[in-house]
Amino acid sequence: MAYLIYDGSFEGFLSVVFQCYQQKLSPTNICKESDFQEVLFAQKQTIPRNPQQAQRVWEALQKKLHRRNQELPLRAFLSEYPGIEMILYRFIRRVFDTNFSIETDYGDSDVLQLKKLERKVLKETARLLQFVRFQETRDGIYFAPIEPEFDVLPFTLHHFKNRFADQQWLIYDLRRDYGFHYNLKTVEEITLSEKTFSTIDGKVNTNLLEEAEVHYQKLWKNYFDSINIKERKNLKVQRQHMPQRYWKFLPEKSPRIKE
Repeated sequence: MAYLIYDGSFEGFLSVVFQCYQQKLSPTNICKESDFQEVLFAQKQTIPRNPQQAQRVWEALQKKLHRRNQELPLRAFLSEYPGIEMILYRFIRRVFDTNFSIETDYGDSDVLQLKKLERKVLKETARLLQFVRFQETRDGIYFAPIEPEFDVLPFTLHHFKNRFADQQWLIYDLRRDYGFHYNLKTVEEITLSEKTFSTIDGKVNTNLLEEAEVHYQKLWKNYFDSINIKERKNLKVQRQHMPQRYWKFLPEKSPRIKE
C-alpha cells in the first residue's frame, strides 16, 4: 500500500499528481499531512509542494477540460470532502489518458460526485456573498468573520475587491484559521497569531471598534426588530433562506432568536 502525503494545499495536491506521472506511482491513498495516521505495512512518501509542477498540471488540465469545467477540480477540492484527493486523482488520470471528453460521463461515480460537490460549493459561495457582515475598526479596517461549510473564501475575493475597492478589509475564516487582507492595492493571504476578536462569533472587542460602528449596529438591530412581525415569524422559512450557522455573525440576529 502506497500512501502519498502532501501539505494540504491545492498546489500541493497538483504536485502529487505530477510526481505520480513522473515517478510512475500508483497511490493507494493521498492524504493531507495533518490527517495522516500511520498504517501498518504501508509505504509512505511525502511529496513537497512545487508551484512549477502544479502549474504544469493545471495548464494541461485547462487544455483538456471544457471551459465550463475548468474550475471543477479546484471547486471540488475546496469542498474538503473526505477522500476528495483520490476522487480527483482518478478523474484527472482519466482526463489525461483518454482522447475524448469524460466530463459528462455521469455513469462514472467520480464524475458524478465531483459535479455534485461543485454545485454545493457554488451554492455556499453565493450564500457567503449574501451574509458577510463587516465591522469597522478604529484603524480603518473593515473586518468580517466567516465560517462557511466549505473552503469557498478564495472564490469571493474578486467580488469583494471590486465591490469595496476604496476601503481596507479583512475577511477571516474562523474554522480554517486564515483570511485575506485587502490594502487598497493587493489582496494577501494572512494567518493571525494574536486575535482581538472572538473565535466563536468573530465579534471585535468593543474598545477596538470605530465609535460610529457601535452606533450603526444598534440602529440596524433596532430597525430589524421594529419591522419584525412576531405573529408572522416563521423560523423554518428563515433557516431555508438564511442558514442558522450564519446567524451568529449577523448583528440583526444577535442575541440569537429563542425558539
